[in-house]
Amino acid sequence: MPSITQTQAAIRHAAGPHKRFEAQFCGTAFAPHRHDSYAICITMRGVQSFNYRGCERHSLAGDLVILHPDELHDGHAGCEDGFAYRGISIEPFRLQEALGQTPLPFIEGGRSNHPNLRAAVTELLADFDAPLDDLAFDDLLSMLADALVEASGMAHQQGRADDHAVARARDFILDHLEEPVSMDDLESAAGISRWQLSRDFRTLLGTSPYRFALLRRLDQAQRDLASGAEIADTAYAYGFADQAHFSRHFKSAYGRTPRQFQSAARTIIQ
Repeated sequence: MPSITQTQAAIRHAAGPHKRFEAQFCGTAFAPHRHDSYAICITMRGVQSFNYRGCERHSLAGDLVILHPDELHDGHAGCEDGFAYRGISIEPFRLQEALGQTPLPFIEGGRSNHPNLRAAVTELLADFDAPLDDLAFDDLLSMLADALVEASGMAHQQGRADDHAVARARDFILDHLEEPVSMDDLESAAGISRWQLSRDFRTLLGTSPYRFALLRRLDQAQRDLASGAEIADTAYAYGFADQAHFSRHFKSAYGRTPRQFQSAARTIIQ
């Protein structure tokens, strides 16, 4: 985000139904207030300062801020140039569903640099131009819930992974690459809860159901592009929001854009 002056402030909401936002402020951002959801964010620039549980806290660029529901807090810039951050608001009941109705995790001091928590928050806040589909959100919510437990120091018990359930979910994904797949679909196919499925899938296959489905769709799209399919048609065929959305994921997976890949493939064929 660009630098802001004392009179500038801006808030932008991400595409889709989930409460993801980015903001920049100078001076006082928020008066003391409470909300009944988790506020989870990553500071992008400057110093994000806030009073929380009797102390003033400071978050630098790259730091995570995790505010527990119903805790009084404010927000203000800790430097003259202001601060910027990205965040998400998550209702407590969603985390409780993911954790099996265990107590809500609490992050002491409202800040953390736990690596697994950072990975989960970074993925949740990565792409503001395309909405998170339900499969991606549920999967990342499971990852976030587990990471919050780890970062808080709570014990979280996990039993033996169900390989048969994971195989059923995997096969369902492979059989429906050209159709939207939801976590409801996978839960039904696997025969276990979506939260357990997400954990077992990562344990046995090294990735999440969402990432597995995304990369298999990209693999198939790559083959279609090599055969001369149009980029826009390919993006539509595999359920991406638009060509730009498809291109971002394609480059993230293969290190080059669909157009660059297709150009190289045609050169080899010729």
